[in-house]
Amino acid sequence: MKIFENIGSYFMLLSKVFSKPQKLKVFWKLTIREVWDLGMNSIGIMTFISIFMGAVVAIQMAQNFQGADIPVPDYYIGYATKVVLVLEFAPTIMSLILVGKVGSYIASSIGTMRVTEQIDALDVMGINSPNFLILPKVIACVLFNPILVMLSIGFGLLGGHLIGISTKLWSEADFIIGLQMHMATKLYVYTFIKTMVFGFIIATIPAYYGYNVKGGSLEVGRSSTTAVVWTSVTIIVINLILTQTILS
Repeated sequence: MKIFENIGSYFMLLSKVFSKPQKLKVFWKLTIREVWDLGMNSIGIMTFISIFMGAVVAIQMAQNFQGADIPVPDYYIGYATKVVLVLEFAPTIMSLILVGKVGSYIASSIGTMRVTEQIDALDVMGINSPNFLILPKVIACVLFNPILVMLSIGFGLLGGHLIGISTKLWSEADFIIGLQMHMATKLYVYTFIKTMVFGFIIATIPAYYGYNVKGGSLEVGRSSTTAVVWTSVTIIVINLILTQTILS
């Protein structure tokens, strides 16, 4: 019953979040700040992880293909690396990483405002606090998450390309030929649809847990941990649903 209560409270909070902002000028300033805090500040860690994971994926593809009983052309290494990065690694794995960075930040920042009674002060002044605090974060995540995923795909492919040059496991030309092989447009659409959905989840579920914190600083920490766990679980479940719905 607690789960159903949380789900109901979550959607009731969203109904307040998606009301018209009271002051658009202030709202857009907050949105730009959230784009910087939640998006731009995540580029560094995304780039670092993507380069090394792209190299790992490329090596794994090479070991599987070159050790197969039936000879597989080396250019399939580049193609398989691209497919893995586009379909799963960049949108799903990187979103799960963002849950730990962005989601915990959202839950803890809003939770701190709750326990220090800043949210109560906004409510007393007649400000729609869910709309004021959460909607800019939702817009920032939904808009910037696809950009982070595009960067992740690009740097992942760069990592695979560089590891091939340094290890000589495959030729540079074969890897580039594999990257140029056709991949259905539907797969790219699927990737960016679920990326935007994941961005919405990353922004709203931690915000819900942070907004409903009761207690002190210890409860803020617990709420942040709970938010990360449930956001990750939700992303995994939604990933399965979207995959079955879009790709079937």
